[in-house]
Amino acid sequence: MTALIVKGSKTERFRDKMTDLIKYMNRNKLGKEIRSQVKNHLLLHYESSDTKHSVVEDIPVAIRSKVISQTLFMDIVQEVQLFKGCSDEFLNQIVMKLNEEFFLPGEVILEQGSAADQIYIVSHGILEEVASGKDGCEESIAELKPYDVFGDVAVLCNTQQPYTVRVCELCKLLRIEKQSLTSIFQLYFNDSRKVLSNLLKGKGTALRIKHLESDITYLIAKQEAELVLRFNNAAYHGDLYALKGLINAGADPNKINYDRRTALHVATSKGHEEIVKFLVQRGANVNCIDKFGSSPLLEAVKAGHDRIAAHLVKNGAILNLEDNGSYVRKIATESNISTLRRLLEYGVDPNTKNYDLRTPLHVAAAEGLHLVAAVLLEFGADVLSKDRWGNTPLDEGRRCGSKPLLQILEQARANLTCNR
Repeated sequence: MTALIVKGSKTERFRDKMTDLIKYMNRNKLGKEIRSQVKNHLLLHYESSDTKHSVVEDIPVAIRSKVISQTLFMDIVQEVQLFKGCSDEFLNQIVMKLNEEFFLPGEVILEQGSAADQIYIVSHGILEEVASGKDGCEESIAELKPYDVFGDVAVLCNTQQPYTVRVCELCKLLRIEKQSLTSIFQLYFNDSRKVLSNLLKGKGTALRIKHLESDITYLIAKQEAELVLRFNNAAYHGDLYALKGLINAGADPNKINYDRRTALHVATSKGHEEIVKFLVQRGANVNCIDKFGSSPLLEAVKAGHDRIAAHLVKNGAILNLEDNGSYVRKIATESNISTLRRLLEYGVDPNTKNYDLRTPLHVAAAEGLHLVAAVLLEFGADVLSKDRWGNTPLDEGRRCGSKPLLQILEQARANLTCNR
């Protein structure tokens, strides 16, 4: 009885592919053993072509996600040591990216020393890890059973595959691409750290653990630095949506960059009021100091963002200037009236003194800056404060010879005398 093969059917495609493969092997004079393995593997894929990937690949992602995560792979993934302690949201993303494959006994999945770009989970069957020595001898390292993982060290640590992995009996494997896993890690930072921690726990010998420990410590530090950079960049551009996503992924709003600046420093300096309110609400430290001695409130004051400054003060912010006197004298010398006024409004003492006991008013009087002097006096600067040489701001004003300045200082002394 003759079997009918429908044109364009799966059977016809398999037959044509097998014919082309045999021609290829004949042309290249491949050995009998390798020819047999190739044909058996192709036959296996034909017989198991009703796997998840081929059957549901055309189903919409939303439906596919529900079917896969609840029915096909979730129970397996939850038993995998590498993913222990990870969130359900993270695991859902993992199962969405899994594909299943079947392999015959004797097939090599990964070669020792190769650059792996996929992680495999054993769903069914037995495999073995073997190490090849310089003399060509093989040493059995471990037996891989259901729920075991391989390829993880090479993929996660960006290193060579440590051992050859070979199939012992017919097995079904679930695999995820390195690129897919990397994308998921970027969305779930806390889970990615948990995976790296689990990787260290699950790898045998003390020597391997010591080697992995340095790699994993480096990877975690790199991830944290990249996350801070992305978080601060979102704050810089006022991207609230991105910030919320990064917070949900595990970003810490109080993490500092290389200049010890937080996202709150960045947002206040750029005037992003909505971002500032969000960060404060999420627990950002309103009194953190960067390497330049600036607090978020000082950033807001310098930039003239009064509403942001008021919100920070409402939530406990202070200027936290390491050297009030030096900074105020610098602002006074620059005749930066608006910044000076805001600094004084937020509590900076106008009578702070330097090592020569000179106040900002001394500096303003010596430079003839009558407008600066007027602002300082308005906020309580002492016109009769003496420096280490016994000079007052009034003495400095007389030496300077500026009539508007001298008039302001004389009036301040007269008012002081009347009040006394």
